[in-house]
Amino acid sequence: MDLFEAAGRDDAGTPAVRADAPLAVRMRPASVDEVLGQGHLLKPGSPLRRLVEGVPGAVPPTSVVLWGPPGTGKTTLAYLMAAAANRRFVELSAVTAGVKDVRAVIEDARRRLSGGGQETVLFVDEVHRFSKTQQDALLPSVENRLVTLVAATTENPSFSVISPLLSRSLLLTLRPLEPDDVAALVQRALVDERGLGGRFTLADDAAAHLLRLVGPDARKALTVLEAAAGTAHEVGESEISLTSVERAVDIAAVRYDRDGDQHYDVASAFIKSMRGSDVDAALHYLARMLTAGEDPRFVARRIVIAASEEVGMADPSALATAVSAFQAVSFIGMPEARIVLAQAVVHVATAPKSNASYAAINAAMADVAAGRGGAVPFHLRDAHYSGAKKLGHGQDYVYAHDAPHGVAAQTYAPEGLEDARYYEPTGRGFEAQVATRLERIRQILGE
Repeated sequence: MDLFEAAGRDDAGTPAVRADAPLAVRMRPASVDEVLGQGHLLKPGSPLRRLVEGVPGAVPPTSVVLWGPPGTGKTTLAYLMAAAANRRFVELSAVTAGVKDVRAVIEDARRRLSGGGQETVLFVDEVHRFSKTQQDALLPSVENRLVTLVAATTENPSFSVISPLLSRSLLLTLRPLEPDDVAALVQRALVDERGLGGRFTLADDAAAHLLRLVGPDARKALTVLEAAAGTAHEVGESEISLTSVERAVDIAAVRYDRDGDQHYDVASAFIKSMRGSDVDAALHYLARMLTAGEDPRFVARRIVIAASEEVGMADPSALATAVSAFQAVSFIGMPEARIVLAQAVVHVATAPKSNASYAAINAAMADVAAGRGGAVPFHLRDAHYSGAKKLGHGQDYVYAHDAPHGVAAQTYAPEGLEDARYYEPTGRGFEAQVATRLERIRQILGE
């Protein structure tokens, strides 16, 4: 049973909210106009808007699966669907509820309907945690509309919700809240009588720190704000300061400005620590950036660059690790992305180092920029088009796979750069093997 059920109902049958309920519950939007960040689902005339506004035509009600990150409004939308049509709201958590609980709610809903009572909105939070058997138990009631199911999940429903349930429901995807949305919610909570009622103000640096800590999670933002207000009250202050926020969440504000000098200083130290093989320092700077709210994709891009620029052929697998980390970060996000990034940082920082590939392309590009290098040798030119052979294109070309060791002794470089040496491998890691092989290759090519 949730906070609404425990608090009872008002005269209209709408779930009431206890006066001592958490700020995140008290500030739950009372109308669709207060919902932030989900405009793509709440356009005039959209199915969801008709459901939450109780517009004629939205009945009979439609069961819904809401997919989105934590704190984006899934519970709020379920509540609004119940309140709009004066339906009874019952919440179950898939973490603690079993088939017995589901059947009890459905049986109660059946009795109410047969007695002319209220329809029931059953909100199942974290439905992906229900087993197939538990989800199967919902099917008859959804099929017969004994309840209006609103199932919330943070996991992809295509993999976590059974197909029969999905086919009987409207699938809606909620987007992560933007920083401006969370900031607006915090400001509303400061002044709204349901919230802090103007009893506190929030310092600018405290607001910035709070927003960095909570990311797109509205519920977490209000929880932190309430705790910080309590801390300020204890010391007799009406302004919620940075210190109050730090004490409330026990996380110090990191001095890091994503648009200022600190951003570049920390990023520079991060890269140089990986280059210098100090894995502990590299992990510290990684933690500093992530704690300050840096975009994990920015960090992942730096690791990819370092894997090639600083490690290169000394350990070619470092680049594969870094690229895999970037891809993983892109689709799992924080906070789990920190683990993936840490693994990639450890690989790059502890790998043998070589910047030979980096130095080689820079030297080659310097020659090109200086205008060095003549025409492509005739035997290397394209000989496939009509008339090319008459011009001598491809003549005397030796197919490398036909030569001993797969290396054909012929000139490849353009005129004037026959003796150019751009790539000079080190003796570190895998590149030591490359150096031995390259020495023999150059001997063959020079014969």
